[in-house]
Amino acid sequence: MSRSDIVADSLTIIRNAYRAEKEETVISYSKLLFNLAEILKREGYIDNVSVMEEGKKKWIKVYLKYIKGQPALRGLKRISKPSLRIYAGVKKIPRVLESKGIAILTTSQGLLTDSEARARKVGGEIICYVW
Repeated sequence: MSRSDIVADSLTIIRNAYRAEKEETVISYSKLLFNLAEILKREGYIDNVSVMEEGKKKWIKVYLKYIKGQPALRGLKRISKPSLRIYAGVKKIPRVLESKGIAILTTSQGLLTDSEARARKVGGEIICYVW
């Protein structure tokens, strides 16, 4: 039995929340997902992110961002999957929509955007594309 892909599930939850024009949504907590949400916030795709706790259970609350009634985040695509990992060396890191979007990578220096990884001269696993 395969483990579910929490990154793909969380990206789908965020994508669907935007489609439903919600103000906020909740995804399960993991350090990876929290760091991913922090990058989305820093890059201007979401408004804010916070951690909610109830007993031993934790969730991440994602506050969605709209610009003139349109979602700030137009698209999310999972690239590397548990069944097929996709890695890129520093020279092969893709540019998303001619640098209008971002790729998020997990590297030896943590979760980074494509431009941050290029600047630090590190490659890694391509988690997703965001535009």
